[in-house]
Amino acid sequence: MASRFGLSVALTTPFDAAGRIAIPLMTAHARTCLDAGCSSVTLFGTTGEGASVGTAERQAVIDAMLAAGIRADQLVAGVLVDAVEDAAEQSRHALQRCARNILIAPPSYFKNVGDDGLFGWFAAVFTALGPLARGMLLYNIPSVTTVRLSLGLIGRLREAYPGVVAGVKDSGGDWAYSEALLKAHGDLIILIGDERHLAPAVRIGGQGAISGMANFATGELRAIIESGRDDSRVESFVLELLGHPVIPAVKAMVARQTGDERWVTVRPPLEPVTSQERQQLGAAYDRLFATKAA
Repeated sequence: MASRFGLSVALTTPFDAAGRIAIPLMTAHARTCLDAGCSSVTLFGTTGEGASVGTAERQAVIDAMLAAGIRADQLVAGVLVDAVEDAAEQSRHALQRCARNILIAPPSYFKNVGDDGLFGWFAAVFTALGPLARGMLLYNIPSVTTVRLSLGLIGRLREAYPGVVAGVKDSGGDWAYSEALLKAHGDLIILIGDERHLAPAVRIGGQGAISGMANFATGELRAIIESGRDDSRVESFVLELLGHPVIPAVKAMVARQTGDERWVTVRPPLEPVTSQERQQLGAAYDRLFATKAA
């Protein structure tokens, strides 16, 4: 039996002053997270500003990760695009490089779409990939995509494409949905994006997480996955992050932890958090994590 998925860091993406990806800094951070206990690195997800990273850029990053000695089976590639051609092209490159998984979000530009339309979109991507198609993690993040992946749709896709749909990353923040997902499809890799629900999910069969907080709190999150025990510090700090623009807030925490101000930069249309917000985040982190888990 394959080992449990574990903790994947939703790696944040650093940019230089000219707005280019700071690839050496990114590969070094990936290595740091792996050495700290992450089992894999998820590139170009929501936390990684994946919707702002072009196809050629992501290919350069993946190749640089491999050249830096990070194994292909330690890489998950996020695909957050609307066109079938783009989704297939981005997935194809990562799969040709033997990436562990593809984290694929549904198309988000068109609103009020039904399960039949979503099934058709995913089917077109998988068909375009042909024999390369494997390891697909369906990405449920309705706060961003406005699309909730129904349990029925997941069932249809896994039945139509056996061996292609490997699991689901649930970032919906709705425990009732997560619980139902695990009950209906617990034989798949079910991953949790909302760290507040990680411990209860692990206790009923969840295989781990793809987590933005893992950029700076790897040990605490790995302990939750390994033990299934709640950690009130993690839950409280998630609420603190949600009180700010989350992606810039995560980058501010990485900058604080590393002392490298390059991490603060985000790509437009995002904007960095303010100095006051950075101070608030840092004070909250120190207050919470200076104490033992409750």
